[in-house]
Amino acid sequence: IEWDFPMTAAWHPDDDATPTPKDVAFMAEVLESRHGTWAADVAEFFASYHGERGDAGRAWAWCGVAELVRNRERARLEHV
Repeated sequence: IEWDFPMTAAWHPDDDATPTPKDVAFMAEVLESRHGTWAADVAEFFASYHGERGDAGRAWAWCGVAELVRNRERARLEHV
């Protein structure tokens, strides 16, 4: 197989992995589609996991995902 781009690992665990708002929205959509009403709890699990291991950036990102999932769920319930 020939690739048009170099196959090197560009990500390093110490790099800043702060997601964009678009990334957070995508992460929330994936969790909602796979875990339904448990999506926010799953995101909070990942936030705790990364927080306990000292990765504040990822913990913060997962907290944002959990908050977005809860806000979207609340908005859906208000429009029922």
